[in-house]
Amino acid sequence: MESKANIRILLLLLVGVFMGSLDIGIVGPALHAIGTDFCVNERLLSWVFTIYILFFMIGTPLMAKLSDMYGRKWVYMIDILLFALGSVITITSVSFEMVLFGRAIQGVGAGGIFPVANAFIGDVFPPEKRGGALGILSSVWGLSSVLGPVLGGLLLDYGWKWLFIINIPISIVVLLGSFYILPRSVKNPDIRLDWPGIVILGLFVSCLAYGINQIDTNNFASSIFSLSVWPFLVLSLVLLPVLLKVELNTNNPLIQVDLFRSREVKLVSSIMVGTGLIQASTVFIPSFAIVALSLDSTDASWMLIPVVLTMAIGAPIIGKLLDKFGSRNIMLTGAFIMIIGLFLLSIYSTIFNMFIFASVLIGVGMSTAIGSPPRYIMLVESPPKERASGQALINIITSAGQLLGGALIGAVIGSYAGLLRGYEFAFVLMGFVAITMTILAMGLKSKKEQLKTIF
Repeated sequence: MESKANIRILLLLLVGVFMGSLDIGIVGPALHAIGTDFCVNERLLSWVFTIYILFFMIGTPLMAKLSDMYGRKWVYMIDILLFALGSVITITSVSFEMVLFGRAIQGVGAGGIFPVANAFIGDVFPPEKRGGALGILSSVWGLSSVLGPVLGGLLLDYGWKWLFIINIPISIVVLLGSFYILPRSVKNPDIRLDWPGIVILGLFVSCLAYGINQIDTNNFASSIFSLSVWPFLVLSLVLLPVLLKVELNTNNPLIQVDLFRSREVKLVSSIMVGTGLIQASTVFIPSFAIVALSLDSTDASWMLIPVVLTMAIGAPIIGKLLDKFGSRNIMLTGAFIMIIGLFLLSIYSTIFNMFIFASVLIGVGMSTAIGSPPRYIMLVESPPKERASGQALINIITSAGQLLGGALIGAVIGSYAGLLRGYEFAFVLMGFVAITMTILAMGLKSKKEQLKTIF
C-alpha cells in the first residue's frame, strides 16, 4: 500500500499539472470574446494561443534543468508563482499586448510544472510504483482537455477574465501545499544549463512563427517577399543549422540531436510536427462554429467536446491495441480517419450533425497521433541512457508544431478577414497535413521489425 506521504505528494502534483494544462485548451472558447474586447483581428488573436505554446516550449527544458541544479521544490514553487503572476497580468490587462505578456509568463511557469512534477515522481516513489504514478499524472492532460472547453464555456457567461481568475485560488493552495508537503531535493551544481540552445531555439521558433503568421494567403507571392515575412523566414533558416551545431557540441544538450541518426526517429518526428499543427487547429473550432453555425460564444465552446472527449476515451483504447497491431498500423489508421474528419469539417461545416461527426473523427485520429504509438516508437529507438531525452524530444517537436499551427491557422483565417471561407480553407490545409502524415507513417517499421529492434 502506498504511503500517505506519497499519496499527498501525488495529489498535490496532480492539481498543479491540471492547472497548467487546463490553460492550453481553456482559451479556445474565449478567443472570440477577447478579440471583440480588444478589437483585434483573427491574425493577431491567434497569438493568445501561440505565445503560450512558445514560452511553454522554452520553459520546459529551462525549468527541468534548473530543478536538477537547484532542487525540485523551490523551482516547482517558482513555476506556480510565475503561472499565477501571468494570470494576474492577463486579468488586469488594459491592452491586447498586456494579454500576450501575461500569457507568455503563464507559459514559462506551466512549461516547468509538468517536467518537474515528473522528476518528483522519480525522486520519491520506489521504482515499482513510478510507472503507475506517472500514468496517473499523464492522464490529467487528457482530463484537462475535456474539462478545459467545458469550464471555459461555463465561465464565459461571466466574462472571459474569469477563465484566468480561477487560477489564483488554485495557485495559492498549490503553493501552500508545496511548502509543507513537498520534500527538499538534492542540488546538483555540476549540471550546466544549455543557455545557447535555449536562446537559439527561442529565436528560431519565434521568427518562424511570426513570419508564417504574417503571410497573406490571398496575396501569397507579394506577401512572402514583404519585410514582415521574408527576413524572419530567412533568419529561421539560418538559425536551424546553428542550433543543430550547438546541440552537437554541448555536454548537456537541450535537444538530443544524435537520435536523428535513426530513420525511424526522423519519420516519427516529422509526423509529430504535423500532429502539433492539427492539434493547434482544434483551438479554433469554437470560433469556426460561431461563424459556420451562427452560435454564440458560450454554445460554441461546447463544440470542442466531441474532439477532446473522443481523444480522452480513445487514448487508453489505442494503448491496448498497440501491442496487438503495432504502432505503424495504428498510426496509419488514425491518420486516415483524421483526413476524413478534417475534409468533412471543411466541406460540411454549416451542417450541425456533420460538424459533430467530423469532430469525432478528428478526435479518433488525434488519439493515435498524440498518444502512446509515437512515444512507443521513440522508446524503442532510443538507447537506454537517452530514453528520457527521446521523450523530451517528442514534447519539444509537438510543441513546435503547435506553435507553427497557431500562427499558420491565424494567418489563413486572418487573410479572409475571419469569414467562413477562411476557416474552411484552414481545415482543408490541415487535411493535406494529415495526408502527409499518412505517407510518412507508411515508412515506419512493422511490428515484426520493431520486435527485432527491441531484442
